[in-house]
Amino acid sequence: MPESNDKKGIIQHVAEVIIGELKLEDITADTFNPDMDLVDELGIDSMDLATIALVLQDEYKIVIDEDDYPKLKTIRLIADYIDEKLTAKS
Repeated sequence: MPESNDKKGIIQHVAEVIIGELKLEDITADTFNPDMDLVDELGIDSMDLATIALVLQDEYKIVIDEDDYPKLKTIRLIADYIDEKLTAKS
């Protein structure tokens, strides 16, 4: 489970997962723009997004519905989604 479940901590962790899964270079979780469109600006495809979603599901112990994948366009939107799922769970 990630260190912090506050919004900033979730944003930081999602950025780290994306950087790790996509093997991005020259970018850190601190410099990753949380509002960057992952599909249009970063070129993430549906397979990449599915992989990232699976990792986040395992780490946060939540379910990310496949129908929700299209809504998860930025790190901030993913963090908001995770935060909502965690809040609903507690």
